[in-house]
Amino acid sequence: MRKLVWVIAALALAGCGEGKSVDAQKPKSAAVTAPAVAAGPQWDLEVRGETPQAVSDLSGWLIEHGFVTSVIRDANGKTRILVGPFNSQADAEARQVQLSAALIKAKKQNIESLILERPAAQ
Repeated sequence: MRKLVWVIAALALAGCGEGKSVDAQKPKSAAVTAPAVAAGPQWDLEVRGETPQAVSDLSGWLIEHGFVTSVIRDANGKTRILVGPFNSQADAEARQVQLSAALIKAKKQNIESLILERPAAQ
């Protein structure tokens, strides 16, 4: 059922702008620049369950409830689900409270979130 919803959403979005002329769009100004990279440390929330659960199930649930996730594999081969990055630890803590409330409301048990400092890019 979840796949069907994603397929319908993708098709609906693919049809957006149907019939619009490409020439009607204004060209973007050369003054538009990429977003500035934060100079300070960044923070992530690692979401994990105590019981084995498919990464796709947990990350799919998080996306459905408004949490933007990224799935990474660390050097040890362990798959991790991260929510973030956040520019401050306070932002990460606020989002962690929202995540905890959503998990409780959905009666999801044995799932925890940890605040981690993102290593600086080298």
